[in-house]
Amino acid sequence: MSADRRPADAAGETVAVIPARGGSKGIPRKNLRRVGGIPLIARAIAAARAADRIDRVVVSTDDAQIAAVAREWGAEVVSRPAELSGDTASSESAVEHALDELARFGIEVSIVVLLQATSPFIDPADLDAAVERVRAGESDTVFSAVESWGFLWRTTPDGAGSGAGAVGINHDHRRRPRRQERAPEFLETGAFYVMDAAGFRTTKHRFFGRIGVALVPEAHAIEIDTEQQLTLASAIAAVVGGPAGIGARIDVDAVVTDFDGVHTDDSVLVGQGGEEFVRVSRSDGMGVGRLRAAGVPVLILSTETNPVVSARARKLGVDVEQGSADKAATLAAWASERGIPLERIAYLGNDVNDLGCLELVGWPIAVPGAHPEVLTAARIVLAAPGGAGAVRELAEAVLLTRAARPRPSHPFSTRRES
Repeated sequence: MSADRRPADAAGETVAVIPARGGSKGIPRKNLRRVGGIPLIARAIAAARAADRIDRVVVSTDDAQIAAVAREWGAEVVSRPAELSGDTASSESAVEHALDELARFGIEVSIVVLLQATSPFIDPADLDAAVERVRAGESDTVFSAVESWGFLWRTTPDGAGSGAGAVGINHDHRRRPRRQERAPEFLETGAFYVMDAAGFRTTKHRFFGRIGVALVPEAHAIEIDTEQQLTLASAIAAVVGGPAGIGARIDVDAVVTDFDGVHTDDSVLVGQGGEEFVRVSRSDGMGVGRLRAAGVPVLILSTETNPVVSARARKLGVDVEQGSADKAATLAAWASERGIPLERIAYLGNDVNDLGCLELVGWPIAVPGAHPEVLTAARIVLAAPGGAGAVRELAEAVLLTRAARPRPSHPFSTRRES
């Protein structure tokens, strides 16, 4: 283990288990849906890996695509059997199965952290604090929650049986005490549950023994079960953010860009004879040249067909696809021909005709001032505007990440290095 990561207790590791079924009725393929340009399953993995007190991150899934994304983000994968993957299967059953699989490889677990991918804003610091409480023996299980002073009601049939009434659950509706006169209650966020592994093994349930509450900010409490909640989370992702470093690296094998508004400032000069002139950045050209020298394929993908785009692509020595009515399909075909996984591609766009590509790749990126829907879909918004160094900024980030790319770890071998 690295020097900055505290080792687990001698009795075993602290392991995060993230259950992630492929099936979901409320939101199809929910665990792969994106918030801030990042799949929900990836956000959970990133949070766990950023926690200093977690030694290993395991995703339990029955889905090949989820497994691929999990490995891409540095998690180990346990294949969940069909009998534990149905709508009625509990998260506890997935955790128990994952612990059994780890045990088969001789990995002993002292603390297990159940993370829910449907909570996109988990703070690694909150995970660390909860783990420390269990490790110190203060609690046997600790769950994330927010304080609540809400007045809860339940509807009931009225005495005549002809309609419904409402009664207070946690209050007497005839008396409305002020907030400062009431003790808070605690609402589970569903984000994480930290448990003593031996106690969990005995009870087969996430709540046992001394139960502790880990208070988290309200902004981190959103749990995604509906499309409306997904939309809300996407809208606030840029403000709430995620684990440190979640967008600091751009680890890709290819770069694809739009042209207008990316290589240019989205303006055009039209001559008397109808000729079009655009202004591009020499700095961007240098960035593309450095990508090519490093063996990183680059594609310019444009909806329109324009000699200006062709000329610029020739000058840069990169692939170009123009006149595409379906840019996402064109991108997918280009990637397939070159054997480049879509999750290993960065796409830089600025307008609504880029949304399909942004949803397709692993690294959706936007220029500042892009269309609001593009900004919401982006994993990263660059600092440099289109036509003024945006492509160079992206290129430098890609090259820096490639230079520092770590060696992949072997699943179920040794404790995870930070």
